[in-house]
Amino acid sequence: MSQQPTPDSPVAAKVFASPNHSERLTADGRPRRPDMLVLHYTGMADAGEALQRLCNPTTEVSAHYFVFENGHVLQLVPEARRAWHAGKACWTGERDINSASIGIEIANPGHDGGLPPYPAAQIAAVVALCRDIINRWSIRADRVLGHSDVAPLRKQDPGELFPWEELHRAGVGHFVRPAPIRSGRFLSPGERGQPIEALQAMLAMYGYDVPISGIYDEATKAVVTAFQRHFRPERVDGIADASTITTLRDLIASRPEATTIA
Repeated sequence: MSQQPTPDSPVAAKVFASPNHSERLTADGRPRRPDMLVLHYTGMADAGEALQRLCNPTTEVSAHYFVFENGHVLQLVPEARRAWHAGKACWTGERDINSASIGIEIANPGHDGGLPPYPAAQIAAVVALCRDIINRWSIRADRVLGHSDVAPLRKQDPGELFPWEELHRAGVGHFVRPAPIRSGRFLSPGERGQPIEALQAMLAMYGYDVPISGIYDEATKAVVTAFQRHFRPERVDGIADASTITTLRDLIASRPEATTIA
């Protein structure tokens, strides 16, 4: 009788293995150490069905961990392996996000299901799991991201109701207090010129995949929307108002050099 594998994280209750993974390698074929953590919501009404989908070989989708609404955590893929969770994505020029990251799926119906609030027990488990992972792998705070950050044209998860500020207070992720929303000058889709180019350059400096074209196109709007979902969730409209730009500036100025947790 084979022994049940032990989870990499003590926060996980057990291993519920998914076959959907491969070798974690660099572009030149060397072993790759994960240095990012990407959080998702499942986007399905039923957590059990979502779990089965992540473990079905025909879907070719998985994550390293799965967190139920009640805070129960399962490990699906070994951390040393490349789980198939991010898809086509990019951050700071890295385009193989799956090889660079550890992925956590959080059971929540998502936007299509009305985006219900994340239960307190679930968030407590997410915090504990994230703290353990970033401690063991020395993941920088500004590399704890949402799926929408690394794939803004395709994804919305974990959504504007995900409590990033609460995670930050618990020692997980990079966050600053969003600048207040006030009336005044703003940049919006369709505009062109140097202010748009400066906005794009700031977003790219932080890590987002955005062309520095000076044109506020759909790609730029998608990135601004993703930024707002994570860092200025009070209003998510894809319009770069003073609050959005100031919050972005403050994030760049306060970016950590390293992540340590007491």
